[in-house]
Amino acid sequence: MSTPESELQNGAVPEQEQEQEPESQLDALPQEIDLESSNHAPETQSEVSPEPESQSESQVTAAAAAAAAADFKAEEPKLASIQVNGTDTAQSNGQIAHPELRKDEEGSRTFTMRELLSELKSDETDHVSTPHSQQSTPHLQSDQNNAAMELINSVTGADEEGRSRQKILTFAARRYASAIERNSEDYDALYNWALVLQESADNVSPDSTSPSKDSLLDEACKKYDEATRLCPTLHDAFYNWAIAISDRAKMRGRTKEAEELWKQATKNYEKAVELNWNSPQALNNWGLALQELSAIVPAREKQTIVKTAISKFRAAIQLQFDFHRAIYNLGTVLYGLAEDTLRTGGATNPKDVSPNELYSQSAIYIAAAHALKPNYSVYSSALRLVRSMLPLPYLKVGYLTAPPAGEPIAPHSDWKRLEFVLNHEGLQQANKLDQKQIAQGLSGRAETNGDKKTIKVEVPDIVSVSACADLTLPPGAGLCVNTIHGPIFLVADSWESLDGWLDAIRLVYTIYARGKSEVLAGIVTG
Repeated sequence: MSTPESELQNGAVPEQEQEQEPESQLDALPQEIDLESSNHAPETQSEVSPEPESQSESQVTAAAAAAAAADFKAEEPKLASIQVNGTDTAQSNGQIAHPELRKDEEGSRTFTMRELLSELKSDETDHVSTPHSQQSTPHLQSDQNNAAMELINSVTGADEEGRSRQKILTFAARRYASAIERNSEDYDALYNWALVLQESADNVSPDSTSPSKDSLLDEACKKYDEATRLCPTLHDAFYNWAIAISDRAKMRGRTKEAEELWKQATKNYEKAVELNWNSPQALNNWGLALQELSAIVPAREKQTIVKTAISKFRAAIQLQFDFHRAIYNLGTVLYGLAEDTLRTGGATNPKDVSPNELYSQSAIYIAAAHALKPNYSVYSSALRLVRSMLPLPYLKVGYLTAPPAGEPIAPHSDWKRLEFVLNHEGLQQANKLDQKQIAQGLSGRAETNGDKKTIKVEVPDIVSVSACADLTLPPGAGLCVNTIHGPIFLVADSWESLDGWLDAIRLVYTIYARGKSEVLAGIVTG
């Protein structure tokens, strides 16, 4: 049984890493807002731009520029852009549509270029080492190399720092081109050369017409394709290839060509996850690509793709409980699903989640992201829009089937469907006869309230939270909250409801373990 600390540290990101905060553009409450957030890519361990996104690039001296080149970017945050569009705010079913939160495209920062820094520090006459025997390069390969080098040579940065950085990238490209000329099957050189092309694309001056950013990204994609053909297990290449494809798709708006590119990107993210399942960054970016795709495909396909995106964000969070960007993205995709459901007349199937419930779920994730990163303006702005959708003064309120308090193992007939509330202090059975006591402190286990026992769990007492299946439980979606006092078993109304409870309890615990409970308390209590 893992302790709270050990469980939390799985995939956690060091707090000391600073984040480059986007400028919030939410000055007023428009009828519809388009909240796009940061797009960063993973470094070796963290999120696609959670904490390792401190990309404050220092002055480009030779050494600093080399370090910058080694810490390759991908998408810089496309911050919350707001659009007012009265056409989407019409009433539906007598309800006024809420401001729309669109995806937080957070995406993509390419993985660090392997060996680049050491190569740049080495003598320019040294050769790049290759694990393969030397081979002659075909004429076609030489032409392709020349075309790639011409593109890189023609890039000029937008400012002095960009020009200095591009000199380093150009030097690195020559080294990789030389390695490929000696051995056309050097997949490491192909992969790193693709990274140089991808980084050079981001260094293209906005007013430049030659070369185009798209041409550089297209050439990078060809290098990734070749590298993965030579080494099908190169998961970093599949990941960064997907980022390059996504960048190309964004240039094409909501066109058929963009749709095909987004589909390619999702396939590459899927391959990257297959090869490296323990990557919350790839899962998060996969979810973002699916969100983009869902905005282009026909309406009949949209809901399936959106639900798949939800599963990817949720999987990313399960790998890294404090991955605030994936948490926020999950909130925005649920918000969008609520908007779509509301526009189409609400939930038609009794088993479908209502728009109000979806809004409430969305608010939980956005509140949690804000609690983990309270100074991040994008989250603060979004929270102002969704806070009223929470069941204040609680984070979550809902029904769970529970045994009699103090009797974890009881006949199924004794289990009752009861209302529970969750806030920054813990989970407890709601007592409608005394709401004031509910709002006060929670105790660690089942306690007596007058003559009636109630189930109460304090956050510091939680050891783990998981789904469970046991013959001693009534049929349904079992939930086990393992505490220092022993396990507490509950049953959710559905498997979808179970996911919501698991996430909410884990997030409350993660926020507590990160020392941010006071922030969450301020959100729910005002």
